[in-house]
Amino acid sequence: MTKFKKLFVILLMVTGLVFTSCGTDQTKGSKEQEEPAKTDKNEEPEREKQTMKREIYYQGHGSLRITTSSGFTAYIDPFAGDGYDQPADLILVTHQHSDHNKTDLPARKENCRVWQNTDALADGEYKTETIGDITIKAVEAYNSNHPKSQCVGYILSFDGIKVYVAGDTSTTEQMKTMPEEKLDYVFLPIDGVYNMDPAEATECARLIQAKTSIPYHMAPSKLFDQKKAEQFNGPNRFIVPAGESVRY
Repeated sequence: MTKFKKLFVILLMVTGLVFTSCGTDQTKGSKEQEEPAKTDKNEEPEREKQTMKREIYYQGHGSLRITTSSGFTAYIDPFAGDGYDQPADLILVTHQHSDHNKTDLPARKENCRVWQNTDALADGEYKTETIGDITIKAVEAYNSNHPKSQCVGYILSFDGIKVYVAGDTSTTEQMKTMPEEKLDYVFLPIDGVYNMDPAEATECARLIQAKTSIPYHMAPSKLFDQKKAEQFNGPNRFIVPAGESVRY
């Protein structure tokens, strides 16, 4: 075999080895890139916690459901509307009229607490208590249809906000001190039958000075009344139809 032929054969052998080696490395690299990243299963609960809804759900009439950032669920005056399938950690009642005290309506967690007006107001003293995520401060609620000794409103503190749920009431003396609370939201009844009307509720909202004023409890036997809601003109009015939420 001539020197030229020997050189040609050697070059072919070397070239083949190079291509074989490169092909093997590229295949390995491709598998490494396509292999999915491993995840820590312990991260899943935290991810779910971060995406939990933070809302105040208006069920209608005088009924509300709060869901905090951790998933803690509280119902206030359960009676109207839907959404009672979410298990309760806490059930609050402002007074014992039958359109406010259906405590058996919400599903419950095993350790659910029920805190009623009789717990919130005892021997003339308005109580404050923290249950789970929510600090509850009982306040005055009264008018000619609702005895002062049997009714309360609630200031609820959770997730860095304060919400005043007035319950069934008209103007109270305590409302004059409400600006000190620096409230984020106030829910005021406006039905004008058993409680104050929209005009009086508007004046109460101006007195209270919450960042957002929301009318509720608009008419007997109705979940919601748009026309009545529009008659309320409290500062930073926000109308929430029954079945919708305030996201905070």
